[in-house]
Amino acid sequence: MAIDEPPFFAHPILNSPYDEPSQHHALSDEGQPLNEEPRKGRRPSKYIVAVPKARKKKNSSTENQGSLAFLDADGVSNDDQAYDPTPIINEIRDKVATWRRISNPSDWAVTPTTQRLLQYWRSHEFQGIRPFFCQVEAVETIIWLTEVARKNRSHANAANKNAERRIWDHIESANAEANPELLRLAMKMATGAGKTTVMAMLIAWQTANAVRSPASQLFTRGFLLIAPGITIRDRLRVLLPSDTESYYKDREIVPADMLTDIGKAKIVITNYHAFQLKEKLDINKVGRSLLQGRGDEIQSKETEGEMVRRVADELMGIKNIVVINDEAHHCYRDRRDNDFYELKGDEKKEAAKENDAARLWINGIEAFKRKLGVRAVYDLSATPFFLKGSGYVEGTLFPWVVSDFSLIDAIECGIVKLPRVPVADNIPDAEVPVFRDLWPHISKALPKKGRGQTDLDPEELPAQLQTALVALYNHYEKTAEEWKCAGIEVPPVFIVVCNNTSTSKLVAEWISGWQRPLPDDPDELRTIHHGYLKQFSNFDQFGNPLPRPNTLLVDSAQLESGEALDKNFRQAASREIEQFKREIAQREGAASANEISDEAILREVMNTVGRKGKLGEQIRCVVSVSMLTEGWDTNTVTHILGVRAFGTQLLCEQVVGRGLRRYSYQLNDKNLFDVEYADILGIPFNFTAKPVVSPPSAPKPMKRIHAVKERESFEIPFPRVTGYRIELPEERLDATFTDDSRLVLDPTMVGPGETVVEGIVGEGHKLTVAEMKDMRPSTISFELAKHLMYSFFKDSDGEPKLHLFGQLKRVVRRWIDEGYLECKGGTGPWMLGIKTIANLACERLYNSITDAVGNKNRITAVLDAYNPKGSTRFVGFMTSKDIYDIRDKSHINAVVCDSNWEAVMAMTLENHPKVISFVKNQGLGFEVPYKHGSVPHKYIPDFIVRVDDGKGEDDPLNLIIEVKGRRDETTRSKHDTIRNKWVPGVNALGSFGRWHFEEFGDVWEMSDQFEALMEERLAEIIACATGEKENA
Repeated sequence: MAIDEPPFFAHPILNSPYDEPSQHHALSDEGQPLNEEPRKGRRPSKYIVAVPKARKKKNSSTENQGSLAFLDADGVSNDDQAYDPTPIINEIRDKVATWRRISNPSDWAVTPTTQRLLQYWRSHEFQGIRPFFCQVEAVETIIWLTEVARKNRSHANAANKNAERRIWDHIESANAEANPELLRLAMKMATGAGKTTVMAMLIAWQTANAVRSPASQLFTRGFLLIAPGITIRDRLRVLLPSDTESYYKDREIVPADMLTDIGKAKIVITNYHAFQLKEKLDINKVGRSLLQGRGDEIQSKETEGEMVRRVADELMGIKNIVVINDEAHHCYRDRRDNDFYELKGDEKKEAAKENDAARLWINGIEAFKRKLGVRAVYDLSATPFFLKGSGYVEGTLFPWVVSDFSLIDAIECGIVKLPRVPVADNIPDAEVPVFRDLWPHISKALPKKGRGQTDLDPEELPAQLQTALVALYNHYEKTAEEWKCAGIEVPPVFIVVCNNTSTSKLVAEWISGWQRPLPDDPDELRTIHHGYLKQFSNFDQFGNPLPRPNTLLVDSAQLESGEALDKNFRQAASREIEQFKREIAQREGAASANEISDEAILREVMNTVGRKGKLGEQIRCVVSVSMLTEGWDTNTVTHILGVRAFGTQLLCEQVVGRGLRRYSYQLNDKNLFDVEYADILGIPFNFTAKPVVSPPSAPKPMKRIHAVKERESFEIPFPRVTGYRIELPEERLDATFTDDSRLVLDPTMVGPGETVVEGIVGEGHKLTVAEMKDMRPSTISFELAKHLMYSFFKDSDGEPKLHLFGQLKRVVRRWIDEGYLECKGGTGPWMLGIKTIANLACERLYNSITDAVGNKNRITAVLDAYNPKGSTRFVGFMTSKDIYDIRDKSHINAVVCDSNWEAVMAMTLENHPKVISFVKNQGLGFEVPYKHGSVPHKYIPDFIVRVDDGKGEDDPLNLIIEVKGRRDETTRSKHDTIRNKWVPGVNALGSFGRWHFEEFGDVWEMSDQFEALMEERLAEIIACATGEKENA
């Protein structure tokens, strides 16, 4: 059944995270949501990219990079590579589901210890976080393959291979080609689905069985956990039974009576970098040459056995350990004989670096296999695919993957945030939305790797990048305010992923502010700018560095490897490092701050972003060189911007994964998670903003609005005004109050005027705010007059004109006493003490004072010094909206019809005999600066019309027309400014002709109103002329 709102967007979360998925959203073959009701049953395993396609998309060789399927028909398999593991994954999933539904535990064909654990994980009433279904299923799959399928396989004869035999044949043949010395089983789990919990369950299952059945050849109590970097290595400490936050106890991974058994596990956690054979001789090249002499080369590196003992001395004596790889897509043996990709430049260097790391990782595991024996290798990754340059087709799923819980599955269960990406913009010529694939638009304007730091200016960042930062930041501000109102004590986090150190430094400085040495004293720094994104600024209002920075610059790749910081990066981040050292000194003493390295400080800050009471608690923005590494599991990320190349969908998914971990795990009244979002720009991720609806509607035709050369006689020039200069009399101030002087206070401006409070029983009462003690009328007028003086009446040195205070106080008291302050809905005059309300009141008071001056020549408009004059000749833009073609009286070819009244107005003006020319103010650049309260704004009126009001076409009246809409406080500020400042100020200049402002009401009476206005103007001119003759 087709419906108006695609269910995927109305209700993206369909399933409980704790139950097997029972329904899924209908997706097209390309992974895009269809306009259909959810389908019953579970979605089969298939690679789906979980974000919407762009509504406009370029056709190129990379067009299909998001569709990483694994069938021969898709061109991924060839004679050398015939991997299609998804049917096996689905078959294993079905077998495990059937096995799970067996009601009698005695028929599960597992050990009594495994039986006890399965019953516990499936039905125990957990006091804290309960394992998700996807976590239990991943472990169930390994258990079924190890204890059930392997046993059944051994009883199958060659003539009648059963399903278990076929499944194991696939797994063994896949490993024989890619990992000939190892048996690897991979679990594909979306980022945020809880891989650490799965590791704890696997360790518990193996250890408990090994302790209770020490003769079994299936189990072990020795484990080597390998991580891609220090961040994950440190985070995995919760898998040590002795850790203070051990998962086995804190998260109740095992029954209490099994904790003693788990304590007998021997667990070593390391990062793969530790497998690099180390030098045993600390000697330079000269010393080595002297020692070697003319003999054979000195073997100064440790042996394989020494490396194994150094890394895992605790495992010595245990045979046939289990290896667990976290982020296992980094662990593979590249195929050097298969030059599938002709890589060049940076791609070739990056592929070589990845292959070296992958080779080091798998070589290390094979060394352990030779020295200690490895019973099995359990791989966990959200993206277990071969990388570009590995010798396999990029994006090919590891053929030893046996379970799959994908990103789209995690979204439908609410386990991760829903990623939102750009799907359309208003740039008609862009092949895809600019903010979706930002890099091609900015790459040439950004500094290259290794460029010196001293000659870079943050102001020179590409315009598209600055716009993208502001666009995403504007939404961040709203999110931050929502979090604050919800009582969340840590801020949301905005991350920027850059291509190199130079770019990251520029971006971080543009965001958070920058300093530069003084010309005459290079050791002294001067703050040049506080930063363009206020909440991310690292400086206070006086330009002093904040004691706790809001923005953090990190080189995550260097921090993860444990290497010393690159000198360029150390220089770029030196100020932040010193600030964090000061904070550590305050918390733990100066000795602690001196002992800790710069690398350790930055790592600690990065790893504690968003954690209450930690060093990174208040970090709002993280600017990273390269991608933020796996394991950076901050759950407060809400916005991500990519400022680098993304050649593959795999890389896109890895980077986006850093922002998908949920903040809240509280179930709603439907026993589902509420939807959380992550907004993403600059990452060309192909699949959950509101996207293409199937079938897609045809795009509207684009029309060009432009100045017509043959109509130059209808050109309308106008002044570009930036402000106003008003000369007020010093001897006496007065005010003329009108309806525009009125300020109406209501609860929408200040909050509820009346509130009823009640307990569960007993009598309630009403809270009111209309009155406030100790705020007499004289006090209110005094404070408002003071605010008025400091806001508008200062001398050239910025000092308040104290001699005017008495007069200002009398004006304020008159304004209040004569009823120009109206308090509705339980509000009261004391609220004039609220700064935002005081600003609104002072603006009205100041305008009333200027009105009373009488001589409008005291007001002068201030023009843009560099571009003082605008004109209709510069209009030119595209639109897909309806237009009204203009045949005459306009320099522009058409009027864009945002609603129906524009065409009515254009028709009226085109046919009126007094109209010389007219233009709709769209794409024209005609703006009226005004303030609403203390905040500056730009007002864009609807039309400019040149009319002959009786003085002839050589002296036309420039009429600014606004069609009256909703009348609110903002509208008052706009119209008051244009009437009392802009019009008299421009007329006082004398170089732009005569100007007048008029507001029209009913759309359908525009013609009559305009006619009446023309008659009124003509009558005024005749009366003026008659008066001059009589005086003569």
